[in-house]
Amino acid sequence: MTIKEVAELAGVSTAAVSRYFNGGSLSEEKRKKIREVIEKTNYVPNAMAQTMRTGRSGQIGVIVPYIHSDSMSQIMEGISEGLKENNYTFILACTNGEKEKEVMFIESMQRGGIDGIILMGTVMTPRLRDTLDNSILPIVVTGQSFSGVSSVYHDDVHSLKEITLMMLKKRKKIVYIGVDDEDAATGYARRRGVEKAFDEAGIGADKLICGISDYTMKGGYNETIKMLQKYPDLDGIVCATDRIAHGAIIALRENGRNVPEDVSVTGVGNSWADRVSQPQLTTVKLYFEECGRVAVRLMMNILNAEDSDIPISNIKLGYQIIERGSI
Repeated sequence: MTIKEVAELAGVSTAAVSRYFNGGSLSEEKRKKIREVIEKTNYVPNAMAQTMRTGRSGQIGVIVPYIHSDSMSQIMEGISEGLKENNYTFILACTNGEKEKEVMFIESMQRGGIDGIILMGTVMTPRLRDTLDNSILPIVVTGQSFSGVSSVYHDDVHSLKEITLMMLKKRKKIVYIGVDDEDAATGYARRRGVEKAFDEAGIGADKLICGISDYTMKGGYNETIKMLQKYPDLDGIVCATDRIAHGAIIALRENGRNVPEDVSVTGVGNSWADRVSQPQLTTVKLYFEECGRVAVRLMMNILNAEDSDIPISNIKLGYQIIERGSI
């Protein structure tokens, strides 16, 4: 028996069951339905639920994949400021890209008696899906849009479509260097944006040449070397992130290709390095700090709601194309 199953039998949301065990605001009708299911099934909350404190701790757990990422630091700044305005502090945990640690940290944070969790830039796995469905704490996700959980994310499809169309006005042999599709936002959605641009330009998505990198400059460098070996006539590289783009520029330079005279390069992120690189990088500006603030607002809405059945909120942020010297 899980929290999700209790909710289904009682005809209420999992959030309502969570509030029941944590002493939160709940109508007497819903409280009665949940109590009846618990008595009928002899359901006992697991150790995490039993150690949860009634009331508020004033702390939110924040789980990040990396701490050295420029985008993550901006999101953290937004979260920190948003929580401060609401008299909250946070506990930070970093997975270092190890997906299995996300569930471990969620479980650990629930035992620690915090009020909620903000989960950044994650890849959905069956185990994580089960953990989210049965969490006794409210969880807000940033950077991805997952069903059944509130989230704030970026317009990855349209932003990559627009910047690719910009490059297609100047270049003919364009390749794309992205990341694995298991990352639904940076991987799948951004690739789909480039494909849509190819379709709109009359080239066809099936003609798009794609390379897969990790999230590092080294990954972008290595994938660009492979692309140059296979497609020496390429004249444009659309990259899924700024770090990949900076690695691509270094690889091009070392192989005698000038940017933008010979090859155009674009990134995503508008990091500080874009303005000091040679040439300065054309990129997509995403509103990372706002993303953090919105995540806090969603969390506060959940925590302060009088009705436990508040709707799931999935908020998509805007973007801006920043044209500089690499295109």
